[in-house]
Formats: sequence, C-alpha cells, structure tokens
Amino acid sequence: MRRSATAPGHGAGALVRGAVPGPGEVPAGRTGPDVPTVLQVLRQLGTGPRGLTAAQAEERLARYGPNVLPARRDPSWVFFFARGLKDPFTAVLLCLGLVSAAVASWGTACVTLLLVVVSCALRASGEHRAGRSMAALRGLVPTTATVLRRAGKDAAPVSREIPVDELVPGDVIRLGPGDLVPADVRLLRAHGLTVHQAPLTGESAPVAKDAADPPGTGSGGAADRPQLCFQGSSVASGSGTAVVVATGARTRFAAAHGRPAARREASAFDRSVRGISWILIRFVLLMPPLVLMAGAALRGRGLETLPFAVAVAVGLTPEMLPVVVTTCLARGASFLARAHGVIVRRLPALHDLGAVDVLCLDKTGTLTQDRPVVHRALGPEGEDDPGVLRWAAVNAWWTLQLADPPAPDPLDEAILDAADADDLLAYDGTAALPFDPVRRLATAVVRTPGRPGTRTLVVKGAVEAVLERCALTEDRRELLLARAAGHAGGGLRVLAVATAERPAGVRDRTPADERGLTFRGLVTLRDGLAPSAADALAAFADRGITVKVLTGDHPGIAVRACRDLGVPVGPDEVLTADRIDGLSDAELTEATRRTTVFARCAPEHKARITAALRSGGHTVGFLGDGVNDLPALRAADVGIAPRGAVTVVRESADVVLAEKDLTAIDAALTAGRHSGGNIATYLRVTLSSNLGNVIAMLAAGLLLPFLPMLPAQVLAQNLSFDAAQLAFAHDRPHPAVLRRPTVLNPRGLLRFITGFGVLNAAADLATLAVLGYALHGPDALDDEAVFHSGWFTENLLTQALVMVLLRTGRRGAEGRTPGPIGWAAAALAAVGLLLPLSPVGPVLGLTALPAAYYPLFAAVLVLYAAMLRAAGARYERRRVARGAA
Repeated sequence: MRRSATAPGHGAGALVRGAVPGPGEVPAGRTGPDVPTVLQVLRQLGTGPRGLTAAQAEERLARYGPNVLPARRDPSWVFFFARGLKDPFTAVLLCLGLVSAAVASWGTACVTLLLVVVSCALRASGEHRAGRSMAALRGLVPTTATVLRRAGKDAAPVSREIPVDELVPGDVIRLGPGDLVPADVRLLRAHGLTVHQAPLTGESAPVAKDAADPPGTGSGGAADRPQLCFQGSSVASGSGTAVVVATGARTRFAAAHGRPAARREASAFDRSVRGISWILIRFVLLMPPLVLMAGAALRGRGLETLPFAVAVAVGLTPEMLPVVVTTCLARGASFLARAHGVIVRRLPALHDLGAVDVLCLDKTGTLTQDRPVVHRALGPEGEDDPGVLRWAAVNAWWTLQLADPPAPDPLDEAILDAADADDLLAYDGTAALPFDPVRRLATAVVRTPGRPGTRTLVVKGAVEAVLERCALTEDRRELLLARAAGHAGGGLRVLAVATAERPAGVRDRTPADERGLTFRGLVTLRDGLAPSAADALAAFADRGITVKVLTGDHPGIAVRACRDLGVPVGPDEVLTADRIDGLSDAELTEATRRTTVFARCAPEHKARITAALRSGGHTVGFLGDGVNDLPALRAADVGIAPRGAVTVVRESADVVLAEKDLTAIDAALTAGRHSGGNIATYLRVTLSSNLGNVIAMLAAGLLLPFLPMLPAQVLAQNLSFDAAQLAFAHDRPHPAVLRRPTVLNPRGLLRFITGFGVLNAAADLATLAVLGYALHGPDALDDEAVFHSGWFTENLLTQALVMVLLRTGRRGAEGRTPGPIGWAAAALAAVGLLLPLSPVGPVLGLTALPAAYYPLFAAVLVLYAAMLRAAGARYERRRVARGAA
C-alpha cells in the first residue's frame, strides 16, 4: 500500500523514497515505483503542476527543515592544539621533558616543555586560520531558485525567486541555461534540456534530459535516468519545469556529504615522521642505560651520572624539530594563501605536496575547458572545406534565433565562434526545427541569395541521423559512417551537415521535409584546452612528476586531450573501467606503472587506482571537484580541490585552490618542496651533529676521570644550537632541491646521520686528543674547567661548520651569498668563542682558554671541513645516481 505524503511520522525520507529512489536505490532492470511516472510523483508529493500554496510551503519547511547540507561544526583552536600533541615528533619531545623533570633536571625540562607548547601553538594557529578561510568559502553557493507559488488554493501560480534554503519537497521550479539544480527534482516538462553532470559522474559532455514517463523497462543508475536531475548538476542548455522530490540531508549530494569517511591511511608525511620518530626513540631509550652502565663499570660512578645521562639523551634529540617543522610548513602555507589564494587546511599536507611524484587529474575542467572548439570542417571526400563550416554556422545561428525560447547549445556556440560573421548575414532565416533528442538533429530554413523562389534546408546533427536522410547508396553511407567513426575513435565529436533545395511555400516545414538531402560534409570538434595546461604539464615533467588522467569520459576523448597538450599516450597506456574490474589489486598496482589514461571511471575505480599507486610506493596527489572524485580524494596522500568544487569535496580536501588551474598546483608543489627541503636539511644536519656529539661524549666519559661536560653546559650548548637551527625555517634551498620530490626517507636518513655522525665524532675525539695530550700530557687531565671550555667551544664551531657545509650538499655551498643559515652559523661560532670569556662563563663552569689552543682548533676544523666536503660530494653523487630525494 502506498504511503501518504502526509502520513505522520514518516517525513520527507519516506515521501521521497516513495516517489523517486534515493541514492543507490535505483536497481538496474527494475520498473514500477522505482522509476515513477509524473502523475505518481505529484500524487505522492501531494502537489500539482501549479506548485504549492504559501501555507503548504511554510508547513513543509517546518516539517522537513531548510534545504541545506548537514551542519558541519568547525574544530576549535583547542582541538587543533590537542591534535598537535599526538604528532610523533612532539610526543618524543614531551616524553623527554617529563623524564628530565623526573630526575630534577629542571632547566632541561622547562626548555623542552616550552618547545612543545610553542610547536603545538604554531600548528594550531595555522590550521585554525585555514579553517576560518574555509568557512568563508561556504558562502560561495547559489542563493536563489525560481519557484511557482500560490497565495491560496484557488489563486493563480506566480513565478518568484526565493532563497534556495526555503525549497521544500513538492515545490515546482523552473530551470534555465546556467542554473544550478538546487535540489533533487523530477522533470515535468523539458525543452531541449541538457545538464552538466560532471560533478556527479565525471562526464564532460552535457546529458540530455527528458520529462517523458519511463518505458516498461529501465537500466542504469539514478544519474542515467533522463527524467531526474540532481543537486550539484547545472543546466547547459534548454529549459525545464520540475518538481522537487528531495531537499537538504535527503538529496544524493547530501548523502555523499554525510557519508562517514573511511579511516584515512597514513600520508607520506605521517609515514616518514613515524619512521624517524622510532629511530629517535630507540636511540633515546638506549643512551641513558649505556651511560649509567659504562660509568658504573669503568669509573665506579652511581646515580650521580643520571642527570648527565638524561642530558645526553636530550642532546641526541633535535629539540627544535617540532618548532622548525611547524614553522617551515606554516610559512609555506601563509605564502600560498597570500600570493596564490591557496588554502592549506592540514599543515603536513604541504610536505606531502612536496613529496608528490604522481599527480592524478580529471580531464574535464582541468586539462580541458567545459566547452568544445571546432577542430576541422571536412568535405564529402574528407578534404578541408570551409563551406561545410559555413552551412553548419547558418544552421546554428537560425535555429538559435528562431527558437522559442532560445536554447543555446555548446556545440552550436563553438561553431559560431569559429565561423565568419559576414557569411551568416548573407542568409535570412524563415523557419527552424530545433534540435530534438529523438531525431538527433536540427533544421533551419533560409532564403538563399539570388534564388527568390526557393528555400534551403540546412540540416545538422548526429552522423547516423543525417546520413539516413541523405540520397546516398548504401556503400557510400557505410563509407561515410566508417570515416566518422574513425574521427570519433580519435577523441573527436562529429556532426554531419546536409542541405536540400525546396520551393518557397506558405506551409510550415515538418520533419517530413528532411528527406533526399545532399551530404555536405562533417564538422569535428574537440574539447577546448585549458590555457595554462600545456605549460603546467611540461613543468610537472621537468620536476619529476608523472601525471595520470582519471576520467569518466570516453578513452578516445581523453587521449586526444593529452596528445593535444603534448603528453604522448601509447595504445598500451590506456585502461578502461571494464578492464580494471577484471584485475586483482596486485595486477592493478603493476598496471598503474605503465598506464597514463584511465577512462570510463566510476568513483570506486578512481579510489582503487589511487590506492594502487600508493601501494606501488608513490606519493599521490589527487585533484578533483565533483562528488564522483570524493573517494579518490580521501584515498590520496594529499587531496586537492578548487574553490569552485562542490562543498563536500572542498571540505574533504587537504589543499583548496583559488581556481582550477594547474599553475596554482605547480606553485603549491614548489612551496611544498621548499618546506620539505628545509625540513630534510635540518634533520640531516641536526641529527648527524647530535649523534657525533653523543658518541664523542660517551667515549670521553669512558676515558676521562670526570664528566666530559656538565649538565648545565650540555643544556647551554643545546640551547645555542637550537636557536641557530630556527634559521632552517627561513632558508631558501638550492634550486636543485626543487627539481625532484622531497621525501623524508627514514632509512636513507639513518644512513646519512650514521656516516656523518661518525665523522663528527672523529672531529670531537681529535679535539679530545688535543686537549688531553698535546697541551697537558697524560698527567694533566684534571684541569676540568679548561677541558670543558675547550670542548664546548669546539662543539659549537663544528656544529656551525656542519650547518653551512651540509645545508644543501656540495653545490649548495658554492657561489651563494650568506643567507639565514650563514648568519646563524656565524652567530653560533661567536657564542662558542665568546661565552667562555663572558661573565656567564664561570656560572656555567667555563673559563678562558690559552691562546695556544686556537691554532690547534683551527687545524682540527680545517681537516674536518675537508673531510666533510669530500664525504658530502660522495653523498651527492650517490643520491643523484639513485634518483632519491
């Protein structure tokens, strides 16, 4: 039994389900209530062609609620701050601060915990600011709709503009060219109506819609039903009247918006951070027991070495890591917002952008514009013939001028843009039969100059429909069909043009006149290319980024667009959805390596392809703007959406562009590599230097009768180095760093810090030899203050040297003016030389060094610099050979 539209307790969900199936409820091959007739819809909704009364609309608005997406609550600043504490880098530092406090090392504890607070505050401020920017973008949506409303039951309907959020089920609305469909609707009447459904299905071409009741059988999804239009689509041409069947949270669009997001896999940044954090944790957990056991076994020391052991562990950890990482990312995000209008909603996504080596794109609106352009006009034998374009333009002009109401069509607009306006003025139109989706052609009747007694019928439309009306032999017709199919297979849209001479008469022209036509030729059209796409794709190739095209469109059209943009696509580099369905996950991962174009993709295909690329070891960025892109957007390492994307996609993206322009992505990728390069350089320099110092301290602790450095001196040294390290957030990397993805590879980083850490330790131990033997002899090692001062100075000098020489490799140190790193290194060296001489020195247990120390220090540093340069050059050669970041 059918439910009443006003049955208590059921609401709009039951009402809509009874009229038009909701998302995913249109099974293939079913009829009946699944695809209801116009009369069934109107009865179930309790409305009619004249629309609702004001009282009915008010009552339904109170019952169903406003026509808006489910409310989304923006996280608070406190939420972002708390989320920052979960960052592995920050968690390591927080644990060290708590351990320092537990052993009463209050100076170390206070400094460490302060850095945790600063890091979380910086990150929370950046992400909260991005959240406010996103909230401002939510207002960029259509605000009104044209609806028929009546003052009372017997009053005449009046067409009026109302806010979109006041639409209710049962409202009758009017749609025209350029209108956004404000809710899910069922067409009552349609005149040449075509709708862009790219945000829902990915199809670039407008889809014809018709109000006719469905036949006895139906197939396909809801989006394939010609009687239905859905929120998120837009009218390309024609006009229509429709009844609203679902609003607010009950639309297909809202279903995608409110669907719980699958738990997102760790991004490239998350995976790198986790790996590096575990390296640090292992070292930190290992160091204090080693120091305690070595001190007890060799020197008979007990728990008095515990503060020193904790200081050594803290010295190994890059305390400024969360601050430097957050500052690098926040500065990059701020620059993108200020200079390019790009909003980075999740700060680590900026590093992921820098690590991207595969970028997945849709075709429509990204590589191509949302309009076609004329490719060629071909005569009957396949030769170029401008006369064919002239006849096509005459047809397009007069069918548009004489139509009531005018129904602009993208193909006609493309033909008129390519035609000579003077040719059109030579003909005077007398009648027109506009495009009909059933006949699949349009006819214009014009007066031919110099022939007053005749009229010329100009017919343009689908190749099959035109050729079957031409006076041709069957063989000739088959030849022309094959020629047109060849053009279509090459990614072109093809229209046929024919004419016929008819005597002037007073009767109206009918489709019966469209017989015995003379075939004039073909007009081929291709998608208009995005102006900046070719340059952006070339820039991506130069930067080591592979582009993959994931589209719901025909493979030939996608391949044509790629080739026109300078991206070669071989026959074995195209994969369609039906073939994807037959591949296992492992086979698909292998297929993605050689495939450039994935065509006829549904949303689930895009998500699966993205996941397969990530399984293959790639860092994947995905650019999308439609609901059909949402699963892939969430499956990628970094999801990118333009500001004009549908709301649910924009809210799910990590990065939001001002426009759907590939040059903006290039700017974002550059900013990401800039930030990622600085973070990677900071980690290499800091961890290798810290590891060298720790190794040297452990060795000195075993050889000396006293602690090699006092805990306060370790803290002062760490604070000095930490302050200098902030310069990494403001550095400009060498251009070579921006030419390839910047990936934080934990294993590669471990190899680097181990090799260069041992080299640093060798320099420190050479200093130990100078201090212990060259100046004092084996019996003078009890001069603790001199030893501490000498080693304190040497440590800061070597760290300053490492900052400069390992900044961006050997090439980065050549021909560069002093930048932030150079000035910071100079300041660090000055602290190392002057602090023991200052009044603060004695407070820390430091003293002035004899003048004879400095030439020996210089000799050690020169030897260390030479070894560092040689090792750096070798590392650069190996890295280039491996192609690693």
